[in-house]
Amino acid sequence: MLTISAIPAFSDNYIWCLADSDTGKALIVDPGQAAPVQRHLTENGLALDTILVTHHHPDHVGGIKALVQEHPDCRVTGPAESPFKGNTNSVHPGDEVIWEDVTFQVMSVPGHTLDHIAFFTDTEIEGRPALFCGDTLFVCGCGRLFEGTAAQMLESLKSIRELPGTTAVYCAHEYTLANLRFARSWLPDDRELEAFEQKCKELREAGQPTVPSTLENEKRLNPFLRWDDPVVVGAANKYCTEQGLPADSDSAIFAAIRHGKDNF
Repeated sequence: MLTISAIPAFSDNYIWCLADSDTGKALIVDPGQAAPVQRHLTENGLALDTILVTHHHPDHVGGIKALVQEHPDCRVTGPAESPFKGNTNSVHPGDEVIWEDVTFQVMSVPGHTLDHIAFFTDTEIEGRPALFCGDTLFVCGCGRLFEGTAAQMLESLKSIRELPGTTAVYCAHEYTLANLRFARSWLPDDRELEAFEQKCKELREAGQPTVPSTLENEKRLNPFLRWDDPVVVGAANKYCTEQGLPADSDSAIFAAIRHGKDNF
């Protein structure tokens, strides 16, 4: 049986552990720190044999060297064209990564960084397809554009938005409440957003993660996946008029939403 667990790291990172209880093998996604991963593996009697890397930022790769020293047969699979040079298996968009009975599709999702990829499987894990999307898509948010453009991020999110609605979205940070404060400021009359914000507040007060979300949920609530929703377009047009920004395309609308969040 396959399970997915969140391993908290730093102040708000999630390192994901995909475990096979029948074989005791574990796959880890974006281990920015080694110690919490090793502790999780030891406590659960798991043997690490695969690491997936979505992009090169230190809070996603910083623990890999120590983990590989502890588990020398572990393969490290990440983007081929990347500043991170610790891969044992480099992959390109369109490639497949097979772990146990799970096949991941490698997706190109530049924007946050130029090397950013995501891993999607339609194999149901805990009852749902799974997407490990790093810092591209968050619960009610998306990643900052450190290296890529708004147009690139829009195309990346378009490809994610086309995945099955039941897909569980395993992003790498607990940014949900901050994202919701921004979303509610843009869409104050959105009652679904209001109810979701209250639910997430209750989860965090109980010490529970708000991640994973589902893609279906994100398509309804996340303003960064609603660049063609008339309500979001209306809010973006108002913002663009105030800021002197263009609003003449999907890319411009998306850029306005990102600009708004960056300056919120």
